[in-house]
Amino acid sequence: MIITGGKFKGRKILAPDEKITRPTLSKVREGVFNVLFSEIGNFEGKSFLDVFGGSGIIGLEALSRGFDDVMVFEKNLKSAQVIKKNYQAVGVELNLKIGDSLKLIEKLDKKFDVIYIDPPYFSGVYETVLDKIKNIAANSIIVVEHSENLNLGDFKLIKEKNYGGKRVSFLTLE
Repeated sequence: MIITGGKFKGRKILAPDEKITRPTLSKVREGVFNVLFSEIGNFEGKSFLDVFGGSGIIGLEALSRGFDDVMVFEKNLKSAQVIKKNYQAVGVELNLKIGDSLKLIEKLDKKFDVIYIDPPYFSGVYETVLDKIKNIAANSIIVVEHSENLNLGDFKLIKEKNYGGKRVSFLTLE
């Protein structure tokens, strides 16, 4: 995989075993950050939470494009090791929390400008994650990568992009 934009553009990173994760495609990553830029402008001074880290590519894209503060959650220890290697290879500091994302969210008292949610498909945790992030989601843009329909609850859809069988929804808390 290759970082698609910003100061680390073109840098190659490792992907965990595809049985463990399915990294976000480069065209999807580019689209996500283009929409985010159109919604919030310059990323300098902004914070980003990647709730399901996988390879760490989304967090690295965020840092590459100018986000100052990126936190990554990952439950799988093999994936966490790949994330560590990827951040070391790029030469940036890693703020990785290893554990169940749903439990880690409950411990957060910090708000983020962008919260990225891309759990394993068909995991059935989308609505649970949305419910749990409410306490940190005020004034945030929530990005959800999914293939199934979402029950948005208290969230409002800003924009949705389709990439083949994938959808990326951009939400705010009403």
